[in-house]
Amino acid sequence: MSERVIPLVDQRIAALAATVPAEPIAATGLLSDRLGRPLRDLRISVTDRCNFRCNYCMPKEVFDKDYPYLPHAALLSFEEITRVARLFAAHGVRKIRLTGGEPLLRKNLEILIEQLAALRTVDGAPLDLTLTTNGALLARKAKALKAAGLQRVTVSLDGLDDAVFRRMNDVDFPVAEVLHGIAAAREAGLGPIKVNMVVKRGTNDQEILPMARHFRGSGIVLRFIEYMDVGATNGWRMDEVLPSAEVVQRIHAQLPLVQLEPSAPGETAERWGYAGADGRHDPALGEIGVISSVTQAFCGDCNRARLSTEGRLYLCLFANQGHDLRALLRGGASDADIASAIAQIWQGRADRYSELRGNLAPDTGSGARRVEMSYIGG
Repeated sequence: MSERVIPLVDQRIAALAATVPAEPIAATGLLSDRLGRPLRDLRISVTDRCNFRCNYCMPKEVFDKDYPYLPHAALLSFEEITRVARLFAAHGVRKIRLTGGEPLLRKNLEILIEQLAALRTVDGAPLDLTLTTNGALLARKAKALKAAGLQRVTVSLDGLDDAVFRRMNDVDFPVAEVLHGIAAAREAGLGPIKVNMVVKRGTNDQEILPMARHFRGSGIVLRFIEYMDVGATNGWRMDEVLPSAEVVQRIHAQLPLVQLEPSAPGETAERWGYAGADGRHDPALGEIGVISSVTQAFCGDCNRARLSTEGRLYLCLFANQGHDLRALLRGGASDADIASAIAQIWQGRADRYSELRGNLAPDTGSGARRVEMSYIGG
């Protein structure tokens, strides 16, 4: 087995300038990149801080008490985030997901949610507004989030066994509190709820079946995510990846599954429904999803952009550079100028890291390190 190396590096990387093109690019809602992929999904990181120290995302060896987080003045204000989101919606974005770090650590987040909930798509419909959280603060915030206009939540939960879960989050946080948060979100009407489990072979893969049994028939969609090579600090190794195909096999052997059609274009999860006695999908039993970002690339219809907490636009989860929109926001650029800059960046996009992974040179520390998941969200 290869030795684990966790480089002690700053997660933040010099940004590319976001330039305004000489000829304005109108926002028609039909923007597409060089591979013909439309812009439909914007993921916004609202903080680079988290109260967990999951070793696949924010290992303690790097993110310790002395880690230099971004100062508050560097973060986009709620008004700046809303302004950018409105311009993205004009280009065709229909869904916004708030991420982190842990987004519920951002003070007064309900104010931002209320502002985003007032935005509309190019068709005049409300945006699909959702949030990903570790669930630690969800019980106390669920009602306020719903009242502000949040529609749904996705909760990260890497196991039901309390000892396993405490080891995974590495801050000794009990699983019961996350389950309490999920129950509170359901009671508040934040649904449909999804639960994401990152699977690491030899660490928590024994939790696959208990998780499947627990959420089967609950109305909550459980999704299994392959342990990904995001960033440079999580000590990723291929031998710790459990392929999604094996996850499906393990569950199917105990709880028969049938494959379902994708729920929407660009959907990252492959859907599998629980079969009833007749061998067909029983909607009452629900479904699972598997996200195979390592073993089965889904770059071909990726329609997601990511905005970091201090305003850098990233075109891929595995990117090593972002485009600095904050400089335009704070430099007096007009909405038309910023919208044109966004369009120019997206039109030049050809990212497809997962498809090319096997042909790329390893991350050698040359300065082209991929952005950390904790900085940009999943």
